[in-house]
Amino acid sequence: MQPPRFDTAQLSLVRTPFDDPDFLFELKHDGFRALAHIWDGKCELVSRRRNTYKSFQELKDNLAKLKVKNAVIDGEIVCLDSEGRSIFNELLFRRGCPIFYAFDLLYLNGRDLRQLPLIERKQKLREVIDKSGLPDVICGKYVEGRGMDLYNEVVQRNLEGMVCKRKTGTYSVVSGWLKVKNPNYTQSECRYELFDSFKAQQRKRKLPAIPKKPPLRSVPVARETGKSRRRLEAN
Repeated sequence: MQPPRFDTAQLSLVRTPFDDPDFLFELKHDGFRALAHIWDGKCELVSRRRNTYKSFQELKDNLAKLKVKNAVIDGEIVCLDSEGRSIFNELLFRRGCPIFYAFDLLYLNGRDLRQLPLIERKQKLREVIDKSGLPDVICGKYVEGRGMDLYNEVVQRNLEGMVCKRKTGTYSVVSGWLKVKNPNYTQSECRYELFDSFKAQQRKRKLPAIPKKPPLRSVPVARETGKSRRRLEAN
């Protein structure tokens, strides 16, 4: 049975990193946010605006192999380099190998999990992913309480930022999730120009080919005989 559609939890921007024993802190990857809807050996990747991704078919096929009856998983589609850093333009132009970085489990085997504490949802998510053993589906890691240490690592490694979530928080659109961005993140430079370049490529792909005109052929003109001339004059 196909699972229900949900809206993604929103992130609120904060300027300053912090420590808090009641929070989990995890990396903010630079990719496409998506909810993976899995059922009956199928998978759809749905954006936060509820659009279904037409790309990433191989990734969808692998997600469909998760050992569940049905599920909805929140995560990020990313392309990673050899050091585990997101490379956004590789993802945007479909040049890299996409993976699904999963960080929350909303629905599992007919049960809505959104009212469970975050820490319990994450435990169930890890069990599902570890049991399936898929190489391009990663269960996101986190640290408890030590947001400052993670943020310093983010800046040092030139990563996009980090996300801060209450351990006991439920899942909703207004979730209380916070994001702290790295102000020196180099891949954010010229981001609008990157999107413009991608859109220009997409438009070129959609333009139909200009049909070639067939060569002109000479049509033989029948010679006018006296009989045909008299017939035309009679008409």
